[in-house]
Amino acid sequence: MQVLTVESKIKPDGVADVQAAVDRMLVALEAAQPEGLRYAALMRPDDETIVALRQLDDAAVNPLEDLPEYKALLEIIEPLRAAPPVVEMWTVNGSYRLF
Repeated sequence: MQVLTVESKIKPDGVADVQAAVDRMLVALEAAQPEGLRYAALMRPDDETIVALRQLDDAAVNPLEDLPEYKALLEIIEPLRAAPPVVEMWTVNGSYRLF
C-alpha cells in the first residue's frame, strides 16, 4: 500500500483561504463517499505548512480528479504557495487503524 504526501508551504496571508478550500473539499468528500480513498490534511506547527495525505486502494483510479472542490483547491493553493510543493510517495510497512 502506498501513501502520497504533498507538503505545501503557504504564504501567511493565504493560509485562511487554503484552509477554507480544504474544508469545502472535505465536506464534498464526505458527501460523495468515494470508495478506495483515504485523505487527510495536516497543519505543521508553523501554521503555514499544510501536508496532505492520500491513499488509494487502486492506484489507477483517483476519485479526487472528478471532484470540483478538489479542482478548486488546486486553483486556490497554487498562487498562494510560498515554495514549490514537496511530493513524496511512501510505502506503508505497517499501520494500526490509520491506513
